[in-house]
Amino acid sequence: MKDKAAWRAPELGSAKEVQVAQGRIRYFDGGDGPPIVFVHGLFVNANVWRKIFARLTPRFRCVVLDLPFGSHELPANPDADLSERGVVNLIADAIDEIGLQDVTLVGMDTGGAICQFLVTQRPQEIARLVLCSCDYRDNFPPRIFSYLKALRFIQPLVPVLFAPFRLRAVRRLPVALGWLTKADLPREVEDSYSLPALDDRAVRRDVAKVTSVFDKKRLNQTADLLAEFDRPALIAWSADDKVFPAAHAQALAQDLPRARLEWIADSRTLSMEEQPARLAALIDSFITATADARPHPRAHVGPH
Repeated sequence: MKDKAAWRAPELGSAKEVQVAQGRIRYFDGGDGPPIVFVHGLFVNANVWRKIFARLTPRFRCVVLDLPFGSHELPANPDADLSERGVVNLIADAIDEIGLQDVTLVGMDTGGAICQFLVTQRPQEIARLVLCSCDYRDNFPPRIFSYLKALRFIQPLVPVLFAPFRLRAVRRLPVALGWLTKADLPREVEDSYSLPALDDRAVRRDVAKVTSVFDKKRLNQTADLLAEFDRPALIAWSADDKVFPAAHAQALAQDLPRARLEWIADSRTLSMEEQPARLAALIDSFITATADARPHPRAHVGPH
């Protein structure tokens, strides 16, 4: 893989690895205090949380997972289960293996949908949930990214069909990064998102499997179960989002019985890129205000 595709934000520090059933998963771990676990979406990686990590590690232990979602360096095992249930187990098992308890789980984009799956299937170590702008019910994936569902069928053609994504101008189209931020991202960040799947067959194999999570019926069923997640939740939604509707933030705040809704002004989907101080402050104050919250012991929320 080209060196520029392997760039990792210096704010995250040195990478560590944890062994789970799907293989070895890279993660970044810093700070001390109540643990926060960050879950990114498809075709971004741990770099998306770099500005939040730097702001929260003075008060919290921050663990940023680098998941096999298409912009990763460390491929999963060839036979890895990266279905919905497989990805839920991957994240929950990583939390267990790292030795975390009473976790604040933070998700964005597709990672936010996966966090909804996780808290309704394996919530044992989750004390709080934070959802930034993300998929919800039928917006899975958002219509403008519906082509992603085809990746599992055209995997060998990806280097040819998606070769234009090597160009920064193409990346600013709405079907790529164009609607996710108002301004261009740094070149090294963009490259770390866009190049791994173009350069590495094993990365393409992993992300083709992961696209099976895009099941509107399953996400609707999961949304119906969120009422049973009786732990504190924060919906931190980008006010200017062009991909994830504001109405979905309001609906999630209604679905989750102990949720509060906060808007992040002057930001599109990637609020952690555009308004990191605001998002970090919201997460900090939310954890501080709910410091006495503890998970109730139970096997699971949903019927699985």
